Amino acid sequence: MARKSKSNLSELYLEENKDQIYENALAEIQSFELPLGTTLRSVYDDQPNAHQKFMEKLDACIRNHDREIEKMCNFHHQGFVDAITELLKVRADAEKLKVQVTDTNRRLQDAGKEVIAQTEEIIRCRVQQRNITTVVEKLQLCLPVLEMYSKLKEQMSVKRYYSALKTMEQLENLYLPRVSQYRFCQIMIENLPKLREEIKEISMSDLKDFLESIRKHSDRIGETAMKQAQQQKTFSTALQKQHNVNYGRNTPLGRNRILESKNEITLKRTFEDEDEHEEEVLTAQDLVDFSPVYRCLHIYSVLGDGEIFENYYRKQRRKQARLVLQPQSSMHETVEGYRRYFSQIVGFFVVEDHILHVTQGLVTRTYTDELWNMALSKIIAVLRTHSSYCSDPDLVLELKNLIVVFADTLQGYGFPVNRLFDLLFEIRDQYNETLLKKWSGLFRDIFEADNYSPIPVANEEEYRIVISKFPFQDPELDKQSFPKKLPMSQSVPQIYMQVKEFIYASLKFSESLHRSSTEIDDMLRKSTNLLLTRTLSSCLQNLIKKPHIGLTELVQIIINTTHLEQACKYLEDFISNITNISQLTVHTARLYGLSTFKDARHAAEGEIYTKLNQKIDEFIQIADYDWTMSESDGRASGYLMDLINFLRSTFQVFTHLPGKVAQTACMSACQHLSMSLMQMLLDSELKQISMGAIQQFNLDVIQCELFASSEPVPGFQGDTLQLAFIDLRQLLDLFMVWDWSTYLADYGQATSKYLRVNPSTALTLLEK
Repeated sequence: MARKSKSNLSELYLEENKDQIYENALAEIQSFELPLGTTLRSVYDDQPNAHQKFMEKLDACIRNHDREIEKMCNFHHQGFVDAITELLKVRADAEKLKVQVTDTNRRLQDAGKEVIAQTEEIIRCRVQQRNITTVVEKLQLCLPVLEMYSKLKEQMSVKRYYSALKTMEQLENLYLPRVSQYRFCQIMIENLPKLREEIKEISMSDLKDFLESIRKHSDRIGETAMKQAQQQKTFSTALQKQHNVNYGRNTPLGRNRILESKNEITLKRTFEDEDEHEEEVLTAQDLVDFSPVYRCLHIYSVLGDGEIFENYYRKQRRKQARLVLQPQSSMHETVEGYRRYFSQIVGFFVVEDHILHVTQGLVTRTYTDELWNMALSKIIAVLRTHSSYCSDPDLVLELKNLIVVFADTLQGYGFPVNRLFDLLFEIRDQYNETLLKKWSGLFRDIFEADNYSPIPVANEEEYRIVISKFPFQDPELDKQSFPKKLPMSQSVPQIYMQVKEFIYASLKFSESLHRSSTEIDDMLRKSTNLLLTRTLSSCLQNLIKKPHIGLTELVQIIINTTHLEQACKYLEDFISNITNISQLTVHTARLYGLSTFKDARHAAEGEIYTKLNQKIDEFIQIADYDWTMSESDGRASGYLMDLINFLRSTFQVFTHLPGKVAQTACMSACQHLSMSLMQMLLDSELKQISMGAIQQFNLDVIQCELFASSEPVPGFQGDTLQLAFIDLRQLLDLFMVWDWSTYLADYGQATSKYLRVNPSTALTLLEK
């Protein structure tokens, strides 16, 4: 029973629970607030017959609502009827009111049309006014932008690109951000980078035109700079000389007056030149418009590409430097070729120096020094090569002057030029070589034109003309009356004057080399020594060996060299006067004229001996002995008498020679004659000799001995000259006397009568 009662209670509880669930579901359905799907699912998920029970609950709920509605309607029905009745009563009044309202509205509309029109006009005007105000405000905001952009276009048109870049910067940073919402502003923003690129291209194009222009006109720039440097140096030199003259008033009067007059003339000409050029004082920089460089540098700096511009500029200038340093193949032929070459280089570095000083970092001192060192090496190599082709000393001198002006000009701009002056010393040696070649030709011409005869002077005037050219002094000759003859020939004063001209020419190269007087003196003496010891000596040696130079000419050459040797001390004085360096200075070099002319005399003396012997041989060759004659003719042979007469006349010419030279020549001739006669007797082709031929030969030897004893050249002691024929005389005496027993008995003894007779020689002649 307990279990049954518990079961009934559970069912009752479940039943009440279900009723409660259904009521909640109906309440939720009526509320329309929750999703019905969840509510219905909770109803149908419990029992299989839940649907039917729920529908029953739902129908019951509907019936309850219907009853409530019916009650409400019944309660309000009378009120509704009363309201309808009231409405019907006021219907007529409402229609009247409607008509009146309609009429009033019509009349009001008619009356308000004008007001409406005016009001609309006012509204439209106010809208326009507001729009105008807005437009004015916007235009006031945009107008500065447009003005700046217009200004930018104007600056572009007049090529004020740097200002245009500044304007662009203001537009971008200040003006355009205010109106960035407008489309024209976007167009401007898009155009600005294009304008920058356009400015860069235009400025770069101007720079390229500038570089091309200075490349073409660098020679004119350099020529102007060199001319101004030369004028400045000339002016400074003239002032210095004038100062030296004023300072040295105590110098010898004659020389001082000469120096003073020369310096005054030079200074006057310098001042006149300065006055002439005063109106056109143009520097090299004035000839070039550097604005493209400044403009391009500023533009690239503003655009942040300054380094790119610097690298481009330096690269292009290096290329131009290589072109400028490349010489023309025919440059060495004319001085104009060298002048143009130097002018181009000077113009190039004048421009670079100006760029260095007026720009900030476009070029640096390190860059210019590196460029100059490269250029200097190339210049020195070019000058060494091309100057080696120069054979004209005047052209070499012009080249030297150009190098000096070139060096002085660039030194004025701060470039080191010591290597150029070192090069000038190399060129100086070449200049001296060209001078030596030129003077070699002059000496040859002088020697060719000389008559090798003493200089005749008819009167005092002619005598003074000669001694004005050559320092000749002879007290004995001065005592003689006119007309008279000077011992040397015409070539001597001419040679002396040409040596002085050579010294002057050598001095020209030494000027402006920034060297001391001692160094210049040393250079002049060395070059003069080369002229004497090499050029003049060579010309004399060649002259002496020429076939057409005879004995008379050789004698005159010996006399000439003697006087030239004596004149060397005057040449030393001449050099000392030029350089103001005393000969007593320890390091002063001496002229080597003594050895030069002594060697020439020795060569001439040797040639005299040779030609005398050759002439003797010519006479000997015409000898025609009859070696089989039975007896002699009783007189000397004709060829021998002619030979003796020739020797006698020749030795008379030797009177002006130094005694030893004439004596040596005479002794040499006699010895050679004796040997030639001896060889004639011992000739292997001669097989037989008669005693008559021996007697005839003895007569000829007697004439030779008589000639030797006649002292054809004074100064021989005793029978010295006759001893030349002693071998021949003893041999002939042996055969003429036929004293063979004595010869054999005394052979080998110092007291032998036939001491000089060689046994083999005697035997050979005996066999014949």
